[in-house]
Order: sequence, then structure tokens, then C-alpha cells
Amino acid sequence: MQIADLGDVQLHYRIDGDPNGTPIVFANSLGTDLRVWDAVVERLPAGLKIIRYDKRGHGLSSCPPAPYSMGALVRDAERLLDHLEVRDCVFVGLSIGGMIAQGLAVKRLDMVRALVLSNTAAKMGTAEMWKTRMQTVTDEGIAPLADGIMERWFGRDFRATPELQLWRNMLLQQSREGYAGCCAAIAGTDFYTPTSGLRLPCLGIAGSEDGASPPDLVRETTDLIPGSQFHLIRRAGHIPCVEKPDEYAERLTQFLQETGHIG
Repeated sequence: MQIADLGDVQLHYRIDGDPNGTPIVFANSLGTDLRVWDAVVERLPAGLKIIRYDKRGHGLSSCPPAPYSMGALVRDAERLLDHLEVRDCVFVGLSIGGMIAQGLAVKRLDMVRALVLSNTAAKMGTAEMWKTRMQTVTDEGIAPLADGIMERWFGRDFRATPELQLWRNMLLQQSREGYAGCCAAIAGTDFYTPTSGLRLPCLGIAGSEDGASPPDLVRETTDLIPGSQFHLIRRAGHIPCVEKPDEYAERLTQFLQETGHIG
């Protein structure tokens, strides 16, 4: 575990794999920390420098006063990768992490050579929906939303397993200010125009039972980038890297090979 002091925020990050390998960066979803990638990371091939981090207000990173802008979240990722001297990475973004991925690729194409947009979109939900959620979290905490979030996060099969409780606990342990701050960032984001200007390899990944970013929404966003690919993981919800790590890692590895990121 390491911390990068970026001035107004301190980001917790972790590096696995080959410290001299080709870089792949993972950005996680709203209400989670970098552990959502554990099962995928251990299934990836050798030769990769695997970088994960907790966005502001999440996990072990610091929690600046909310609300946050998407520009601030993108800048955090940019400054962390500058701090780690990362260039030409494959950036894998899940949900809000996929929005950060789009913003970073638009801003710093020297940093991002290929994108994986997982369970995400150029625009997610409505501003009104996010404002209502922010109000609930600010007033009452995350607990009143937890059951509904679990239904969007995971498919029916996974929700019947004891492991569900672990992920529910992770959600409830996140900072309510950090969660609300990131809701504000999503509420204010519409990347349709900038993302449609991107020209780089892109893989979209969706879960067939995703209640937060349905497959059609993910496909619509990846289709903005010419030549992009799309993969549907069946019987999975919003966090397929947890539910179906074998399939997720296999498709990701194939994309890394196709783009020449690994041999």
C-alpha cells in the first residue's frame, strides 16, 4: 500500500505484477475501493505493471470537501500517473472509473494508448436522480440505498451467495461525503461530444443484468469511438469483475494481446 500526496488530495494506490512491465491502470466504481479488481488482477498474464488506486473520498484515499467535479477526478488520475511516470497505459475504468477514463484519454492521449470502458457511459442517469441520491446520503447515510445498489451491482445468482455481504459492507464503509461528492461529478458529466472525438483502441464490457448501466448504454458509448469492440458478460450485473473474474480477465487479456500491449 502506498500513498501519493498530490497537494489537495492524497491517493492510495497499489502496484502489482512486474514493476518494469507495460502499465495497465484500473479505476473503480462509485462506492467501492480497489479491491473490486483483486480477482481479475490475479488472473492477468505476466509482464504487466498493474496499477490500482482509490479515487478521492473512497477507500484509503483522503476525502476533500464535497462536491467534486469530473474535472477534479480526471486531474487526480492524471497527477497520479504523472507521479508514477506512466505513459502509454491501457486504462480500465468501471462505472465512474470509465467516465474518468474517457476524460483522461481526451485530455492526455500521451498517457492512454487504449481504453476499456466497463459498465459505464458518456452520460449516466439524470442530474435530478443524482441530486436526490446525494441528498439521501448526506441526510441519512448510504445504508438506506444499500439494498437497491446491491440489486444493480450484482446478478441474481451472485446475490444468493454469502459473499454479497462482504460487498455490501464495503459500500457501507465508504465515506458518505466522498460518495455524495462523486455523485455530483457524475451528475455534471456528459462526455458524448469529447468521447466521439477519440481515436484509439477501445473495448466496452457490459453485464447482462446491470441495472446501473444497461448493455445498450455501454454499447452506445463505445460505438462513439470508431473501431471499438464490445463484450457482453451474461448473468452479471454492474461489477462483473467481481462476479465473473475468469471471463473478465480472459477478455481483457485478449484485448491486451490484440492491441500489442503484451506479447
